[in-house]
Amino acid sequence: MATILMTGGAGFIGSHAVRHWVTRFPEHHIVNLDALTYAGNLANLDDLRGAANYTFVKGDICDREFVASLFETHQVQHVIHMAAESHVDRSIQGPLAFVRTNIEGTLNLLEAARGRGEDFGRFYHISTDEVYGSLGPEGAFTESTAYDPRSPYSASKASSDHLVRAYFHTFGLDVVISNCSNNYGPYQFPEKLIPLMIRNMQLGQPLPVYGKGDNIRDWIWVGDHVTAMEHVFEKGQSGETYNLGGQQECTNLDLVHRLCDIVDDALRRPQGTSRALITFVTDRPGHDKRYAIDPTKAREELGWEATVKLEEGLRQTVQWYLQNAAWLESVTSGTYRDYYAKQYGG
Repeated sequence: MATILMTGGAGFIGSHAVRHWVTRFPEHHIVNLDALTYAGNLANLDDLRGAANYTFVKGDICDREFVASLFETHQVQHVIHMAAESHVDRSIQGPLAFVRTNIEGTLNLLEAARGRGEDFGRFYHISTDEVYGSLGPEGAFTESTAYDPRSPYSASKASSDHLVRAYFHTFGLDVVISNCSNNYGPYQFPEKLIPLMIRNMQLGQPLPVYGKGDNIRDWIWVGDHVTAMEHVFEKGQSGETYNLGGQQECTNLDLVHRLCDIVDDALRRPQGTSRALITFVTDRPGHDKRYAIDPTKAREELGWEATVKLEEGLRQTVQWYLQNAAWLESVTSGTYRDYYAKQYGG
């Protein structure tokens, strides 16, 4: 039974990925390592408790000795590295935490993997399209696009990407990297745009939109991303990068308009009720204008492409949040932090 260490597995994307691997690959032992910072919520994986091929470990990738001992204790053979500080606004307010987790934490994992020698297999690093900077009105990011990060968050992720590549070229470590566009779906922490807007619509609170709302993002359903991750991990060529995107571009304002109409329809409110809550606020410093991913390489080399269209995905997302009000309340109130102590006794 090969052991796969999945870092950040209690977060949004991480919990979807852990569930996918545990249920789809019973022949693998999945060790979920998460520090349970504010964005980590073990309740996201409550259905996996007791699974024979699943182990949760609370710990910090920034603790080098702990990481090294974990690799030896569990005889880690592969890593799928998702743990990261990821919110741009938080990186502007406090960049040091992003340097520590995203750069130093990644380095600790790489060193532990290298220390396993021939017993180690593949190191898969999950990154973001934000490392490429900002696009003009035309074109899309490809794997050969030069890095041009514009925020402390994207700069820290760009640094970790370079470290992973360095361990491939210098030490011969088997690595693959994927850079993905904006994810959305169930279990996303409500500081992010889509769940924040849905919650505020429910409560009749203002819907803050940066600037004029004309920044453009490429959106991907989290389930499509997880399927892509499986393809990269299983089929990706060592040392290569794969761009993963849904090719579903829209402005932030258009996205909020769509959400408003879907929520009003779901709650049987008059159309326009939620749109009236839109409030334009001072733009974020260094706000990148446009992101777009060209996923041609992943399609041609790995046989993967996104299947969920944005309108369908937004409706599923709204339905999930409306049906899981208790989850949303536990996260916004902070009571979700009690889950680990209650279930694991610590």
